[in-house]
Formats: sequence, structure tokens, C-alpha cells
Amino acid sequence: MKLHKKYEHLTFTFLMALGMSCIISFFAMLINAGIHSFNIERWLSSWGIAFVIAFPTAYFLPRFIRKIMSKITFVEDGM
Repeated sequence: MKLHKKYEHLTFTFLMALGMSCIISFFAMLINAGIHSFNIERWLSSWGIAFVIAFPTAYFLPRFIRKIMSKITFVEDGM
């Protein structure tokens, strides 16, 4: 199955947020609970919550960051 090119940004953002929230929630749970107290069900639950936060953040935050970057950066004139 192939997706239309117009959905590329949304699909990329979805997959990036999914992967990052998985990895970050896993290691955060591992660090806080320890290897012996790690619980897969609790991690999956926290991953779900992390993804619900990560996806809209990954979708909307770059727009604001680009606006900020356009205000604090400049192109040097060539001599």
C-alpha cells in the first residue's frame, strides 16, 4: 500500500512521534523503575500517554520554531 504524497508530512510526523515516544518512555520507565521492577503493561500505558502528547507537539511545534528561527538568523551578504 502506498500513500499519496500529500500525506507525507503527516505520516512522517506520526511515525517519528510513535518511535520517539516509544524509546523515550521505555528508557524513562527503565531509569525510574529499574530493570527488576520494569512492568511491560505499565510501560505500554505510559507510551500511549506519551504518544498522545508527542504527536500534536511534533506536528505543531516546528511551525513555531521556524518562525523563531527566521527572526534570530540571517543570511550573510556575499562580498
